[in-house]
Amino acid sequence: MKTILCYGDSLTWGTNPEAGGVRHAYADRWPNALAAGLGAGFDVVTEGMGGRTTAFDDFLADCDRNGARLLPSMLHSHRPVAVAILMLGTNDLKPATAGNAASAYLGMKRCVEIVQKHSPRLPDYTPPKVIVVAPPHVVATGDTFFAEMFEGAITESKKLAGYYRRLADEMGCGFYDAASVATASPVDGVHLDGANTRAIGEALVASVRAILSD
Repeated sequence: MKTILCYGDSLTWGTNPEAGGVRHAYADRWPNALAAGLGAGFDVVTEGMGGRTTAFDDFLADCDRNGARLLPSMLHSHRPVAVAILMLGTNDLKPATAGNAASAYLGMKRCVEIVQKHSPRLPDYTPPKVIVVAPPHVVATGDTFFAEMFEGAITESKKLAGYYRRLADEMGCGFYDAASVATASPVDGVHLDGANTRAIGEALVASVRAILSD
């Protein structure tokens, strides 16, 4: 049994913008679509939390949204992890957090370092392989609250794939651009409808199989 850790934000948790932010149906959440596509022999773990960043603090939150700070605990909790899929960066683009794709690149780099250096002292343990996923682009929305909270993110989100592809090359990990199969809902400009979040999981099946065969 190989454990696949899906570590992300509300896009991984499964926020449904068309239903007031409640969670998508189980089968529509991308980690569960990935599990269905992989089939037997895999334990796909969903570790998504709304507002999570790569490595930045959100001092307005009532929980710890710093992805790099919580990641070691998640790796220990689910050890041994065969593959860690990291899809973060959208919340880094908020002006109140970091505000740009370059900062998200640095934060994601820190997350990859944490995974690659993870050592839980288990016999014959090797650190997880990593797939860095660039999230879908932020799009225009009539929701003025989200539009202001993510001011500038439409442009910056389009830079994430380039930065993350570079990061994957630098650090020897896998890369996938979720914007190639998924588009955010204009309801809030950030979150995904059921078909789009499901598409990410279905597309990642090939990436997981490929990285495990290396």
